[in-house]
Amino acid sequence: MSTPPPAPSPSPAQPPVLVTRRLAPGVIEGLTAHHAVTCHDSDQAMDRADLLAAVRGRRAVLTTLDDRVDGEFLDAAGPGLAIVANHAVGHHNIDLAACAERGVLVSHTPGVLTTATADMAWALLLAATRRLGEGERLLRSGRPWTWAPNFLLGLELAGTPLGVLGMGRIGQAVARRARAFDMPVSYHNRRELAPEQADGATWRPLEELLATSTVLVVTAPLSAATRHLLDARRLALLPRGAVVVSMTAGVVDEEALAAALESGALFAAAVDNFEHEPAVPAALLAQERAVLAPHLGSATVRTRQAMGGLAVDNILAVLGGGAPVTPVTA
Repeated sequence: MSTPPPAPSPSPAQPPVLVTRRLAPGVIEGLTAHHAVTCHDSDQAMDRADLLAAVRGRRAVLTTLDDRVDGEFLDAAGPGLAIVANHAVGHHNIDLAACAERGVLVSHTPGVLTTATADMAWALLLAATRRLGEGERLLRSGRPWTWAPNFLLGLELAGTPLGVLGMGRIGQAVARRARAFDMPVSYHNRRELAPEQADGATWRPLEELLATSTVLVVTAPLSAATRHLLDARRLALLPRGAVVVSMTAGVVDEEALAAALESGALFAAAVDNFEHEPAVPAALLAQERAVLAPHLGSATVRTRQAMGGLAVDNILAVLGGGAPVTPVTA
């Protein structure tokens, strides 16, 4: 267990703030210019015991998805905690009801990572359909190979039906990029979008979407309602030889996804965000046609700086007596 950061000695002029992870270059200065900041200067998440010790007496905490914010966390922080600023769009690590009961505000970072994440979804889709992972592993292995008419044949995307599960900002950005490939787009959301938001995409009930999508990109946020939404039964509704790209942990049952690849029901799959990170199911690791990325959806310098900057802006706004810039509500 590492030594926890010392509890601050607050002053009215400098409310104490905890940052639980090393941020992108240039971000932390936005906080240190105004507040007494303790930063866990590491790329690794804080040990739970250290985190609970470090939050004591803080007015604000900048968290990541690895930090569980629950009653225990809030009790450890004490009654002075004003805001938890999550360095993510998602907030499944935060007990919103417990925060609301204690009057603790919660913010997140929507919007600023849309472009990077949509680009990553397409990078994974292209890698999966054209079998780039298999090809690179072959070359790096040093095994002999030769070009042949049937060598590592993939799928073409032009004209192929694309389904988007979760048509929020990221889903809409994924759908817009499909125009370049002349792909008809359908989507499923809790509600049908206005025509200007759907931008030509067709809303379908979930099971109809699955049955008509040769390519499916999953961007729906994780919640109690969406956890393992794509289980073995629903994955079996996809056309045989379909491709699944998962950008959200927990919405796709990873073991069921591996089984669908193993059986040949799916041509390929790609996953960027895993339910029990950093663990990846052995069944998925064993699949040659699974493209696996270590949670890189928002991993560009510009985007991570924007995410960190927005989390900082939320803290500054609340500690300055205002409302969060991008609040999360229960």
